[in-house]
Amino acid sequence: MTTTASVLAYLPSPSQGVWYVGPLALRAYALCIIVGIVVAIWWGDRRWVARGGKPGTVLDIAVWAVPFGLVGGRLYHVATDWQKYFGDGANPADALKIWEGGLGIWGAVALGAVGAWIGCRRRGIPLPAFGDALAPAILLAQAIGRLGNWFNQELYGRETTVPWGLEIYQRADDAGRVSPSLIDGVSTGEVAFVVHPTFLYELLWNVAVVVLLVLIDRRFAIGHGRLFALYVAGYCAGRFWIELMRTDAATEIAGIRINTFTSGIVFVLAVAYVIFARKGREDPATLGGTPTQVSATAPVGAGAAAEKPVTDASPAGVEKTETDDPEIDAGAEPAGKLDTSPPGKSKGDNS
Repeated sequence: MTTTASVLAYLPSPSQGVWYVGPLALRAYALCIIVGIVVAIWWGDRRWVARGGKPGTVLDIAVWAVPFGLVGGRLYHVATDWQKYFGDGANPADALKIWEGGLGIWGAVALGAVGAWIGCRRRGIPLPAFGDALAPAILLAQAIGRLGNWFNQELYGRETTVPWGLEIYQRADDAGRVSPSLIDGVSTGEVAFVVHPTFLYELLWNVAVVVLLVLIDRRFAIGHGRLFALYVAGYCAGRFWIELMRTDAATEIAGIRINTFTSGIVFVLAVAYVIFARKGREDPATLGGTPTQVSATAPVGAGAAAEKPVTDASPAGVEKTETDDPEIDAGAEPAGKLDTSPPGKSKGDNS
């Protein structure tokens, strides 16, 4: 029996996930994705600079990685939930409606990595090091993006009576349809059911792994893609048990959700990479892209003077020496050398 106290403790869902400003639709899901991307670029750039990279590099590479990631995420979702788009009574054109939700994180990371690889190649920097710098930022972006599922009333678990259960409301749209799965609908105020907020479980898990990644990175100076692999392994570990709690429709293999299989397989591969990949961290000098050309005769870090080449006219095999006397360095004759100027005419006097 459900008590009044537990009912009052239930978490509410937003009354709607879409707001219209004239013909423009503002979708909470899309806004959460955008905010996550902005945060990832901002924090990722700070981490990249701290490792020795140049400011602005992350934004330049994100121009490649983000579009690739969105396409990859959508392709994975459509491939693993193809019945929604190509099954009986489905409309294949809906596969293009990314704003209605549906991004597979594994596809997003996989194809996003391809875009990042292209960007890194163009900048002349190693992709593994870039991935290590971005790993915590990417996972934080995923956590922020999960809030979009809350607004859409999706990706929840089985029904429950726990105090932190999530209320799923019936929603009605302009066509008169009533259903809790209407993304464009508005809540009627009627609770359809109370479920485990698995989107919230994943959000909190992601934040915990973000903190763990930062601490590991500071303590062990990890590099060569191993921190990125830890991010993948940590995320998959959480996604594995969260998938076991979900009850929404999904493609299954032998009665097990396909995302559960993916989580387990990718987890094993990520752990193997952490174990066998090169240890240590990259030299910061390798993270700055194409190095600035400096004269071979000027010492590195010598300031403005190092940019000017020095011409040494000394005979072969004779080492040129320098003094602290500016007159001698400027061409004045050394002390003690015979002055052959005529009497009464000073050296250097042309009058």
